[in-house]
Amino acid sequence: MALFKRRGIIRRLLGWILILILILGGINLYVIFKVKGRIVPLEQAAGIKADCVLVLGAGVRGDGAPTPMLKDRLTQGIALYQVGASDRLLMSGDHGTPEYDEVNAMKQFAVDSGVPSEKVFMDHAGFSTYESVYRAQAVFQAKKVIIVSQGYHLYRALYVADALGLEAYGVTADLQPYQGQWARQGREALARVKDFFFGLFKPAPTYLGEAIPVSGNGDDTAG
Repeated sequence: MALFKRRGIIRRLLGWILILILILGGINLYVIFKVKGRIVPLEQAAGIKADCVLVLGAGVRGDGAPTPMLKDRLTQGIALYQVGASDRLLMSGDHGTPEYDEVNAMKQFAVDSGVPSEKVFMDHAGFSTYESVYRAQAVFQAKKVIIVSQGYHLYRALYVADALGLEAYGVTADLQPYQGQWARQGREALARVKDFFFGLFKPAPTYLGEAIPVSGNGDDTAG
């Protein structure tokens, strides 16, 4: 009798696990197919004339140098600036402590590549994809953006933009293979589910603050 009872519990548990997998998979497919048409090649993006190119942070090394993934995002963002897709770059990343600073490293990379400092804005409170996109609209007053990230990540960023009513297009930064990509893909599947619900309820980001329009001077975002 106890054996049959245990088997029944296991069957119910497996059933709930299957349902959960189907729900998670369904949300992921919905997010991807909802926005995949907004991912465009760099050449096509040149004609969009966005308010800014939003480059999403992806980590810096202990010496402050961009990780390979972030370097590729910056390279594509600068290329978009050079072809005239926008005359403003918005570097959004984590600068939550004095010891860890993505955005100044991102800006320095762009300036070293020939982009005028006043054209490069920094969002020091882009602690997540959702917050970066939210703040691009709410704080930096952008209405049309081109988001730069690796392809697997762009779907979520574009979905958040769509949910918030921000006109957004994506350009991929997959310029090389990256170590640990399988684990990254798994985390991203869960993150898509999280931001699907964030898109429904639209929670405010950690910080908002006064407006800093990207039509102004990027040097005003120094910090």
